[in-house]
Amino acid sequence: MIRKALNICVLGGTGFVGTELVTRLVDEGHAVRVPTRRLALGNHLKVLPTLELLARNIHEPRILAQLFEGMDVIINLVGILNESGRSTFRSVHTELAAKVVETMRTQRVPRLLHMSSLCAGTQAPSQYLRTKGEAEALVRAAPAIDATVFRPSVIFGPRDSLTNRFTRLLRMSGGFLPLARPHARFAPIYVYDVVEAFVRALDEHDTAGKSYDLCGPDVMTLEELVRLTATTAGLRCHILPLPDFVARLQAFVMDFVPGKPFSTDNYRSLTVDSVCQTSGCASLGIQPARMEAVLPGYLGHTNLQQQLDEFRRSH
Repeated sequence: MIRKALNICVLGGTGFVGTELVTRLVDEGHAVRVPTRRLALGNHLKVLPTLELLARNIHEPRILAQLFEGMDVIINLVGILNESGRSTFRSVHTELAAKVVETMRTQRVPRLLHMSSLCAGTQAPSQYLRTKGEAEALVRAAPAIDATVFRPSVIFGPRDSLTNRFTRLLRMSGGFLPLARPHARFAPIYVYDVVEAFVRALDEHDTAGKSYDLCGPDVMTLEELVRLTATTAGLRCHILPLPDFVARLQAFVMDFVPGKPFSTDNYRSLTVDSVCQTSGCASLGIQPARMEAVLPGYLGHTNLQQQLDEFRRSH
């Protein structure tokens, strides 16, 4: 249990993981500040009583200084899977992390929880993983800041871009799905287990200076993940495994499709297995949920708004 109420600024607080984490932090009694590009992106959070939602550009150091004033903890969840315009991997991952730690130093904010990614590293095959690795290095080297880094495998849960995307694609295609790197391996982790890891780190001071690889209990291939999603959602599923040279061509073409449903950088990330060598969940005393036990509870049956409505009724 959290010992005292904290002032916490969450960057990326309106996103998939951010929404669940912010809701949990408010439920724990913390005062939470969430900046966002547009207030409309955080409309679903406005029911939370101790939430301060602000329209701010977090890439501007002067704005970060204002946001961090009076904070006890900064949580950085910001990340992108593909570049778009001025939002490059380097600006969103590496450069923002540098601005965060420098602003924390000048504002004397002592504690940072930083979201990275499993397999991130400066020698990783994709820009996504390399810039995540560069950000990790900056965070770990930051003086006078107690930082904890979380490195999850793929995350699933309500409003995810994993199982929900495959569900949409299977519905649109009549169950036929050309799949790049079908044998790439993952250890999917439930979003609430990721949230639990962040919350526990707030209260356990010995987590400062450490990194936690977060994985679910089951290792599965991408093909197995898609088939499990289809079975749970009651959809037909005919996987068409793509040879690597075809998958690379598909990714190259998709690089020019608006929204980039798949990209060359995504393909490169799939060339390394996203599985844990050591269990950060075990280190934190968390028993992660199995994917097959969780999917039936939300795929097509519940949504986040219902959860927030329940929060409103109970407070």
